[in-house]
Amino acid sequence: MQVSVRDNNVEQALRALKKKLQREGVFREMKLKQHFEKPSVKKARESAEAVRRARKLARKKALRENGGV
Repeated sequence: MQVSVRDNNVEQALRALKKKLQREGVFREMKLKQHFEKPSVKKARESAEAVRRARKLARKKALRENGGV
């Protein structure tokens, strides 16, 4: 991952780096790996995340089809 520093503005580059890391899910992954997660708990969490993603996608699709109403 690469972020360019323009005009010696390190703060702006740091903000851009944090935003990229957030988008990639690095912070979430670090938080999850701080403690051991039992396989059954991991499976349940991943299943719940998949359901959440599917519902969100369906919501967005319905919103697009109904013209944003």
